[in-house]
Amino acid sequence: MPENIEIKATAREWQRLLAAAEKLSGAAAALIEQWDTFFTIPSGRLKLRQITHDRGELIFYQRPDQPGPKLSAYTVTHTDTPESLRDTLARALGISGEVRKRRWLFLCDKFGGHSRIHLDEVKGLGHYVELEVVLRQEQLPEEGERIAGEIRNALDIRDEDLIECAYVDLITAHCGP
Repeated sequence: MPENIEIKATAREWQRLLAAAEKLSGAAAALIEQWDTFFTIPSGRLKLRQITHDRGELIFYQRPDQPGPKLSAYTVTHTDTPESLRDTLARALGISGEVRKRRWLFLCDKFGGHSRIHLDEVKGLGHYVELEVVLRQEQLPEEGERIAGEIRNALDIRDEDLIECAYVDLITAHCGP
């Protein structure tokens, strides 16, 4: 299973973050509208991400709820029928929550790794930043944590900004603000 090192935080000074992320990536962001539907499963998280009416991703991931860097193992299956798949999974498993967001995606190849910087405007919650350091097969989690720390410093993400859980947990009040 592929793995990331992830950090999620509240976003202070949105415009400054946008400019800093663009500078780090060396390119403008790709703006993506996403609708994530989470399904009830015994462990981990299963979500269907709808990007357009004919493009989606079914994503299963396991990640601890803790502030700061965390290891996330995941699998992604692409679909061209996200609405039909959503209905089938909803009937089979039940829906545990939904997240709608606008995501500014920046790709960063600095500090010895490949990372995704997400600046998210989450409906009903506000603005957040999420870092995902994509680990290569031979790369240790500690190296990913170092890279995430470098990006975190460059974006001025402070300890008090860190969030331990997923957006869906914030929406459904399964963890603190």
